Amino acid sequence: MAGNWLLLRPSVEGWGYERGAREIDREGERCGHGFKSKAHPALKAFMCGSLSGTCSTLLFQPLDLVKTRLQTLQNSMHPGSPKVGMVTVFLSVVRTERLLGLWKGVSPSFMRCIPGVGIYFSTFYSLKQHFFLERGPSALEAVLLGAGARTVAGVCMLPVTVIKTRFESGRYNYVTVLGALRSVYMTEGPRALFSGLTATLLRDAPFSGIYVMFYSQAKRSLPQEATSSVYVPLLNFSCGVMAGVLASLVTQPADVVKTQVQVSPHLYRSTGDAVCCIYREQGLKGFFRGAVPRSLRRTLMAAMAWTVYEQLMARMGLKS
Repeated sequence: MAGNWLLLRPSVEGWGYERGAREIDREGERCGHGFKSKAHPALKAFMCGSLSGTCSTLLFQPLDLVKTRLQTLQNSMHPGSPKVGMVTVFLSVVRTERLLGLWKGVSPSFMRCIPGVGIYFSTFYSLKQHFFLERGPSALEAVLLGAGARTVAGVCMLPVTVIKTRFESGRYNYVTVLGALRSVYMTEGPRALFSGLTATLLRDAPFSGIYVMFYSQAKRSLPQEATSSVYVPLLNFSCGVMAGVLASLVTQPADVVKTQVQVSPHLYRSTGDAVCCIYREQGLKGFFRGAVPRSLRRTLMAAMAWTVYEQLMARMGLKS
């Protein structure tokens, strides 16, 4: 690569593009060895985010499935019925659908998370570069930054989110994601593909905003020597876990409402109707059904996604 690098400058200077040569030199000095792609930074952020989303989705899909099953159980709504917890649902899925049943819905999860996380991080990076190039965002600005990026990604990927939720619920016999999208569109209309939009945004935008705020504030509180040590990935992951737990608990009620609306859209006229129905039938604790698997999944997924993303961005010479 070093030989190829040296060949680039004469050709550029031969064309009379001295400025281009200087930029290539600066790029080479910044990257150390070789000539790195001139892809747009937002595209690089998309690629880093997509890769981080792939890793985290594959690892933590079983927790998402257990969470969805817990939230859609009907027998636990009736008085006197035995309490059903996360471990019970987990063992039931393994017993009736085998071990791979825990990854049911992983295809729509991939279709949602790979581009979705990429859109989120590229939007986040673009907004941060535009508004906070010279300084770090304050706590409130971090909330708005994270919420704005998540809103864009959430709206773009909502149809796939609806299909993912239905796959995981076990109530629908969809074979493929595209077939499911076509079936919902033909039988229920395009509006069904955006069911739960309000609840989704009420869940995802605050989660991301609160997460970014706690994450950035936690990292800012670290001593300077720690941020330049070999333990940076571990420190980033630890900050992400703390931020994820707090953000998950705050947004858990919205997640329950979103799941109910997307799995059974015919039962509720609106998001408010779903809220009233859940409270009437299950009380306040109904809004925290599935909190444990969701908190575990969202916390670990977000912490891993941010850690992988920041490491990849650093390797590309970009400030995340």
